Amino acid sequence: MFKKQRTAFSWIAGIYFLMIVLQSCSSKLQADLIIHHAKIYTVDEAFSVVEAMAIKDKKIIATGTNNNILGKYESTQVIDASGKVILPGLIDAHCHFTGFATDMWKCNLVGTKSFAEIVEKITDYSKHAPMEWIYGRGWDQNDWVNKEFPDKAVLDSLFPNRPVFLKRIDGHAALVNQKALDIAGITPSTTINGGSIEVSNGKLTGILIDNAMDLVDTKIPTISDSLAKKYLDAAQQMCFGYGLTGVHDCGISEHIVDLVDAEQRAGKLKMKIFALLSDSARYYDKWIEKGPYITNLLHIGGFKVYADGALGSRGACLLEDYSDKPGWKGFLLSDTSYFKTIAAKLAHSSLQMCTHAIGDSGNREILHIYAEVLKGKNDRRWRIEHAQVINDADFNLFGNFNIIPSVQPTHATSDMYWAETRLGKKRVKGAYAYRQLLEQNGWMPLGTDFPVEYIDPLKTFYAAAVRKDSKGYPAGGFQSENALSREQTLRGMTIWAAKAAFEEKEKGSLEAGKAADFIIIDKDIMHCNDADILGINVLATYINAEEVFAK
Repeated sequence: MFKKQRTAFSWIAGIYFLMIVLQSCSSKLQADLIIHHAKIYTVDEAFSVVEAMAIKDKKIIATGTNNNILGKYESTQVIDASGKVILPGLIDAHCHFTGFATDMWKCNLVGTKSFAEIVEKITDYSKHAPMEWIYGRGWDQNDWVNKEFPDKAVLDSLFPNRPVFLKRIDGHAALVNQKALDIAGITPSTTINGGSIEVSNGKLTGILIDNAMDLVDTKIPTISDSLAKKYLDAAQQMCFGYGLTGVHDCGISEHIVDLVDAEQRAGKLKMKIFALLSDSARYYDKWIEKGPYITNLLHIGGFKVYADGALGSRGACLLEDYSDKPGWKGFLLSDTSYFKTIAAKLAHSSLQMCTHAIGDSGNREILHIYAEVLKGKNDRRWRIEHAQVINDADFNLFGNFNIIPSVQPTHATSDMYWAETRLGKKRVKGAYAYRQLLEQNGWMPLGTDFPVEYIDPLKTFYAAAVRKDSKGYPAGGFQSENALSREQTLRGMTIWAAKAAFEEKEKGSLEAGKAADFIIIDKDIMHCNDADILGINVLATYINAEEVFAK
């Protein structure tokens, strides 16, 4: 009897054990989020396209087919993305995010078609300006019928007792009135290295170029931290709406670093920021000793230096005269010895040197200075920001010394209407030569330079791959031999942008172990018609698996 009971008990126990084993074998792994039935461009090394992905603890844990992911993982949050396309979160590799934010109190002059329109705008703005100064930004005389710089006469008559400072769209020239000049102590005999104070018939015109602007700009009070925080949030919301999950903020102060860090730690600022410190003598020794500063959202990785000015304001330093201004070559903003000193300091640090260079002479100077301290092949990822006009003899320096050109494709389609006027038919062929630059190292980060250009990264994609403006001009594309493929363009806005900041192992592609930064869009950007690219909508933006924007 006992033996029979024991046998029965053993049989029941065996069945129970088997049920537990089977239940255990059939249970799925837990994920925090599963997305399926999407077209997901992972932007991995093979540029793989998958259907689904699983996310846990803010990171991607698997990608693959619908059957594979749904069969292996389960989650309380599941998104059926049928008909939708998913890309890695877009990264702007060169912009002025915090500057854009803290400029929000200023009068927006972007797109103005005449000086008269500017006057109308600032007159209205002056009635509710938050401080005594009337500060506007964004004008571009190349968009006007009269393409010459304006002068200050009208501003003097309208605002004899209030200072006016109107910065050009590229940030390298400004028009100011007499009150502002008086506050700064500028007279017709004032001179400054790396800048130009325009004088006509012995009188100041009000035009200040490059370093000359600082004589006035430094007199303008800064906004309060509380207002800056408000604008930082507004700026990130705009970025999220355009699919940006990360930015490279070029040239910021320690005070802004502290402000950003505090807002991120408080959970209010969620944008991922790689920042380059501004070129300040107070910072170098301190940060060279300290090294990069890295949190989960902020990375201080180097310095932003300016070699020359901009082509539009004729401050870019050229090897030969401007085609539309004989006898004028532009200028470097500092002596060559200064750039050599900075390069030598940073060469023995873990920080990057990233230098704004526009003209072919400015680029040549910086390329040779970099080459002297980098001494051949390396993985320092020092960057030339813009690399806009390159002499044929200098392209190879990028590849020979692994110098990274960090370019902004919308500059090409913004400048194409007048660039040849500045440079001439031959020299313009070495300008905005993105394919030629890409070939040097096999990778290249892309950005917008906002607010110099518009914030929308789809415009970056369109300008890089199509080389036309929003109206489809010119028919064959501007210097189309230097267009990038769509794959190269997307890489430049994701994984290559991450690589430019030494962050390619953490972000920039949708692979297991990387941050769940991604966007959902409504059209296939890799295969739609050219004309449809600018009409693509960002439906949702995620940072570390958190939805930060939804349309």
